[in-house]
Amino acid sequence: MIIYNDTLSCFKNDVLMNALPNILSNKLREKGISGGSVSEVRSWNNSLRFMKDVLDDPYFSPNCQVAIEYNIPQTSKRVDFMIMGNNGEEDHVVVVELKQWGKVELVDKTCDHSVMSDLQKHEPVAHPSYQAFSYKCLILNYCDDKNVNEKTIKPCAYLHNLEEKYRSIIEDNIYSEWTAEAPLFLQRDVLKFREYIKKYIRLKANDGSLLYKIEEGRLRPTKSLQDALDSMLCGNKEFHMIDEQVVAYDKIMKAIRESREDNEKHVIIITGGPGTGKSVLAINVLARCIIDMKLNASYITKNMAPRKCYANLLAKGNAKKMINLQKAIQSPWCLPNTPYNGLDVGIFDEAHRMQKKPYRYFGNDMLEDAIKASRVSVFFVDEDQRITIDEKYSVDSIIEYAERENAIVHRPFELSSQFRCDGSDGYISFLNNLLELKQTANTRFEFNKLKVVPYDNPVKMRDDLRELNKKNNKTRMIAGYCYDWNVKKHRGEWDIVIGDDFKAKWNLENDDHWAVNPNSFEEIGCIHTCQGMEFDYVGVFIGKDLYYDGQHVRTNRNAISRDDSSSGIRLKTTSDDEADKLIRRTYKVLLTRGLKGCFIYCEDAPLRDYLKKILERRN
Repeated sequence: MIIYNDTLSCFKNDVLMNALPNILSNKLREKGISGGSVSEVRSWNNSLRFMKDVLDDPYFSPNCQVAIEYNIPQTSKRVDFMIMGNNGEEDHVVVVELKQWGKVELVDKTCDHSVMSDLQKHEPVAHPSYQAFSYKCLILNYCDDKNVNEKTIKPCAYLHNLEEKYRSIIEDNIYSEWTAEAPLFLQRDVLKFREYIKKYIRLKANDGSLLYKIEEGRLRPTKSLQDALDSMLCGNKEFHMIDEQVVAYDKIMKAIRESREDNEKHVIIITGGPGTGKSVLAINVLARCIIDMKLNASYITKNMAPRKCYANLLAKGNAKKMINLQKAIQSPWCLPNTPYNGLDVGIFDEAHRMQKKPYRYFGNDMLEDAIKASRVSVFFVDEDQRITIDEKYSVDSIIEYAERENAIVHRPFELSSQFRCDGSDGYISFLNNLLELKQTANTRFEFNKLKVVPYDNPVKMRDDLRELNKKNNKTRMIAGYCYDWNVKKHRGEWDIVIGDDFKAKWNLENDDHWAVNPNSFEEIGCIHTCQGMEFDYVGVFIGKDLYYDGQHVRTNRNAISRDDSSSGIRLKTTSDDEADKLIRRTYKVLLTRGLKGCFIYCEDAPLRDYLKKILERRN
């Protein structure tokens, strides 16, 4: 969706007459897109005047086309500026990422995609060349038209306020992969930038519908995306399916084929507890839809950690392949920008975590928007993993919403085999018993080879875990909601302090790949960075929100961190019963992240003793 599209002559006149801010704001409202804030209007006023100055040269035909604020289909990404024309031989579209930054600095020498700017003082942001190149990839990967190809789209970035003294930072060697793909131009580079555009644009484009093809063309995965995903999945043992996963896979693919024949909406629901292979199945469905069936499909999950880490696992560290996966692996925030049936297949992992209208979500209802956006919706659900008061969706609610849209609802299929925790159903029963989620008379639980080790000393637990992590970087420490985010809030150097000797920080805020980052072991992950993930070994810190009173394991909602806003447990409207369930579910999720072992430290001494006692009884 393009917000503004006109000739270069009209664009320059609109800038001259100061008309563009009103035109753009009105167009956004007409198209139902969020935007037009005071800061955005200010940026339009500033940046578009600089673009006018760059293009104010009789070399460019006044009939070249200009597009502003192109909303890439089915994403929340908007391209700042595009100019389309012909250089005398071929049609081109120059894609420009505009920045008003006045100052930049490196995040550190390992963060080769992001940079710090003065307009986003405490948060790293994507490097503008990376951003521009990723927009090119998004356009190419889903625009199925031979006239829109690798040679057509020319990305670049224009930082019109950035002084020369910052060039060595913004063009540091760590960004060379991106600046080579999308050159950037600074404050003094007006003439240099103009010459760059002149290489590709002079006359009106021969294909006058080129922008229309980019904006409205049928979205299908291109061969480059199919090949990339195929090569990534091939030989990647993390995504191999076994047992009932392949039965569920056949059921899903059969429903997708049926939808191609009957042209109806279909909804498939797959249920299963933690470690039953829901995410592995979801990724395989995504790959087959794109590679074999050439369908417009996306894997969509609310939790950022699995999105980032699955993309990293698939791409195996290849940054350009990671860009190819941006459209294939998304968050639900893309749904309001997706037209009705815009997705051939929507694959919604952790659907129990979807919410009605979370903060900064511009749709009506995530579940409703998911079903409307997808001709075939595949939902993966575990109702026992709902960990905040806003996560209310269940199998019944999915069926209810699907019936509203007259969708064909397939009978839910349950995954029951346990692939995490050494395949131990007994360990899951043990946790249900410990956390009093489900009681059982049998307390001699079989753990197979899973190591479950209680600790009296948190330092000793960390030391043991650190040694295990040296083998393959598949060991992490995680904790519940109890500990304040002191480092983030600039209140101190440590977040988690236990006794006199144990000190640690929460996972770094700019580390989206905490679960696979080789340097992240010393940081402790929270529920949101580890839900949906798995490791060989985990060390779980159980805080004072869980304690033993001599007869029962109890919860204490008052022990929740004052910085916790995500669970909603501190809200006065949350009942004690609901808060109790959320705390218990949270610890069940944390305690089921390990494939080979789970090490546990409880702050409450009676709970430590009780845990040791029931583990001894089991033996």
